[in-house]
Amino acid sequence: FAAQRHVLTYMEDAVSQLLENREDISQYGIARFFTEYFNSVRQGTHILFREFSFVQATPHNRASFLRTFWRCFRTVGKNGGKYSSICWYLLTAQEYHCLLQLLCPDFPMELTQKAARIVLMDDAMDCLMSFSDFLFAFQIQFYYSEFLESVAVIYQDLLAGKNPNTVIVPTSSSAQHRQRQPPNDCNPLEGVEASLFYQCLESLCDRSKYSCPPSPLVKEMLTNAQRMTFYGFLVALAKDQGINRALGALPDKEDLFLDPVMDQELEKLVAQVSGLSMSGPPSSSGDTASVPVRNSPKINSPWKPLHHRRKMDAESEGSNEETDSSEN
Repeated sequence: FAAQRHVLTYMEDAVSQLLENREDISQYGIARFFTEYFNSVRQGTHILFREFSFVQATPHNRASFLRTFWRCFRTVGKNGGKYSSICWYLLTAQEYHCLLQLLCPDFPMELTQKAARIVLMDDAMDCLMSFSDFLFAFQIQFYYSEFLESVAVIYQDLLAGKNPNTVIVPTSSSAQHRQRQPPNDCNPLEGVEASLFYQCLESLCDRSKYSCPPSPLVKEMLTNAQRMTFYGFLVALAKDQGINRALGALPDKEDLFLDPVMDQELEKLVAQVSGLSMSGPPSSSGDTASVPVRNSPKINSPWKPLHHRRKMDAESEGSNEETDSSEN
């Protein structure tokens, strides 16, 4: 169970953060730090602003990153956004990459480009894409990246008439030195025999230690076609709602711009801002007693670890004291 859930990965990361910030953590205790750390892992907020090596380290991290990216930027593609007077419908690969880097500063451009090619089917990286098209293509490319690397090798071997059983599944170390070469899918009538392609993929899924799409769904997808190209396969994966549900990170496409929990939080924020704007300005005499004081409830933000929040709270309290003394 520990290996399946990657418990050791999270324990090592927690201890690393504990040692790195031991002076701050000592103020409120190690037990509280571990409690908050694993609560963030359970909630999926632990990947925010972390390095890419950690974001991709486990399937849970990848799913959490996909869910966070969707929740943060779903209004980018929302028609008639409720909380914004400006709605963007289409963005380029570079612009989507900038959004990804807001959550993971060192996110590699290569993954963004590969996801864009699933949508665009060519190297025109300056073309525009809808949020939903890019998101579902990115989900497949990011979550199943090692699987797709092996699929590309199998596809090339089938085109060349080689025995695909000799394909070696790439490891994390070998993947750094070997980049996937886009298979030649210029002629849509070409490709490989779908049934043989599935047999190779089934064997790959059985021996791979990385995440793979459910074999029954892949079989259903390929049995409906006689021949299949590599990018045709990627597009089919991205559009298959059964695979999306099995992965469990994103809602169905028709519910992509619905998030009741986030909408409720936004409504609360809008109500608070509206209440502040309706409050009268201070009188000219400088007497601030007539201005109503709003005591907003303190919300535990998931965006920063506990020690970061305590540090920010201390700085905020200090600035408030300076303001109070200056007014007096």
